[in-house]
Amino acid sequence: MQLTAKGVYALEAVYELAEHYGGEPVRIADIARKRKIPQKFLELILARLKEAGLVESRRGAEGGYMLARSPGQLSVGDVLRVIEGASGLRLGARAEEGPFTDLWRRVDEAVTGLLDATTFEDLVAAWREKQSLAAPYWEI
Repeated sequence: MQLTAKGVYALEAVYELAEHYGGEPVRIADIARKRKIPQKFLELILARLKEAGLVESRRGAEGGYMLARSPGQLSVGDVLRVIEGASGLRLGARAEEGPFTDLWRRVDEAVTGLLDATTFEDLVAAWREKQSLAAPYWEI
């Protein structure tokens, strides 16, 4: 599987929205700045995710983007299929049969299974737990 910059940025943006789920909408400029994503590129990504029904937007001074469903109902695979397309998640997409065909098929199934089983709720919880275990360094 080859993940494009667009796919990585989409995952970063959706993660940011998952962190703020249930709160106020998040502005594009805030996501772009925090996640170091070019704002114009992010606008295109969020428009595609909105078109697919994964995110919603609210206009106005208090507007921005939010997830269309809970982070526990949104998997990494859902986002990547919208941005990369179904074929973007495949490693061994060759027309002819060969000695590696079955291996690549099994790898594809394993990767797709992992991406579909991993929700943004899982990612947010795991990252928060990891951050809470990090000991602060204090120097006097």
